[in-house]
Amino acid sequence: MKARLHAVAVALLLVVSGCSAGSTASVSAGPDTLSVGFTAEPANFDFTRTDGAAIPQALLYNVYEGLVKLDADGHVVPLLAKSWTISPDRRTYDFQLQSNVRFSNGAPFTAEDVKFSLMRVKTNWTISIKAAMDVVDHVDVVAPDHARVVLSKPSNGWLFSLTSRLGAMFSPTGVADLANKPIGTGPYEVASRRRGDSIVLKANPAYWGRKPAYTTVVLKYIKDPTALNNALLSNGIDVISAITAPDSLPQFQGDDRFTVVQGTSNSEVTLAMNNARPPLNDVRVRQALTYAIDRKALLDTAWAGRGTLIGSMVPPTDPWYEDLSQVYPFDPAKARQLLAGMNLNLRMRIPNLPYAIAAAQVVQSQLADVGVRTTIEPLDFPAVWLKQVFTDHDYDLSIIQHVEARDITTFGKPKYYWGYDSKRVQQLLADADSGTPEQQVAAMKQVARQINADAAADWLFLFPNVIVAKAKVGGFVQNQVSESFDLTGLALR
Repeated sequence: MKARLHAVAVALLLVVSGCSAGSTASVSAGPDTLSVGFTAEPANFDFTRTDGAAIPQALLYNVYEGLVKLDADGHVVPLLAKSWTISPDRRTYDFQLQSNVRFSNGAPFTAEDVKFSLMRVKTNWTISIKAAMDVVDHVDVVAPDHARVVLSKPSNGWLFSLTSRLGAMFSPTGVADLANKPIGTGPYEVASRRRGDSIVLKANPAYWGRKPAYTTVVLKYIKDPTALNNALLSNGIDVISAITAPDSLPQFQGDDRFTVVQGTSNSEVTLAMNNARPPLNDVRVRQALTYAIDRKALLDTAWAGRGTLIGSMVPPTDPWYEDLSQVYPFDPAKARQLLAGMNLNLRMRIPNLPYAIAAAQVVQSQLADVGVRTTIEPLDFPAVWLKQVFTDHDYDLSIIQHVEARDITTFGKPKYYWGYDSKRVQQLLADADSGTPEQQVAAMKQVARQINADAAADWLFLFPNVIVAKAKVGGFVQNQVSESFDLTGLALR
């Protein structure tokens, strides 16, 4: 087994080092211009109708703002709402709004826009997470600077959900072409886009809050990890938003031209299993695959040991976290026993991103050791993967990084692409949302234990947050806890 893993690691190294770095011209035209490298490019700008993390990563908090946001410690803090109160029955939220806020098209931001935006999630949005707004009964415009949101029942998760893309504020005058022309209240506006290459953000001259340090930010999209690293080394970009080739870190560490920020995230790299169709609708098969995978070896081989083993859809930053990573220890003999008499040949349809390709080859090797054949099919991400795997559920296995905060709730949705249908989990999630904070923690721990026991997926590791930047760029947070790559706190050194 060790020899096979070593061979996989060597093969991966050859593939990565053999990729052409290409040539990336410098886009840093001045000290107030910043270029940030990413791997996954948005398919469009409309996160109300397009799933995936790439759009909110670019636009949330930067172009679009909500009433509240997550700070670096994962706490809900004011943004467009300068304060709020919650009624004793936990159903009514009164938001006092910031003054002198305008959308980038000049329209004023008022409580009418709060009503429009929150109710529009219920009526016009189509993405999978929109159900978090179903609990909103109605929104009252008490005054231009006072919006009252009334829920149909108490919800512990509702205010937290407002920190995500679901809480983004829109103007009725700014939703005609969301896919191409985002209109928000944030510190930046979308100035231009070159598909397959970059998005340029320009500082919003009429921004109501603290002006950003950089007047121009170029979001540069480079899928190949070697090319991404070389772009930083050759001054083509100023920041790598997340290192995709961890073995390359030594070339930046100890070099005073660069700063390396290392922390954690709430992004679970998950071996998704299609619970809704054979053979993975059999819990014994899912358990066998989970026993067959040595997650520590996978982390060491595919991600240089960085990241955290978790065992369920809960990162350590959530209040109901428990380390469940050893419930299914690496046990190939147990896997073979559970699979006795079965002849499995599974399609592993993955995004064509470095972390997924690296992890998939290790998973394929380890499953082969217990007699399970797999075919790896890289799909263009986000468009093709989202359509064929996420929407059409046309897959057996996949490997995907889930970046949405507290997305354990997706296991309560039978139509979600997991295909997991547990009435107990659905009831526990409902109890957690409506109960006291103490009841929420207790119920969520039970949810995590149940989906772990059912091997509803295999949580390979929690993705590390590793940013590399030129030393002149400061203000990065150590842990990535929101959907946004938040540019608002970055600073010139």
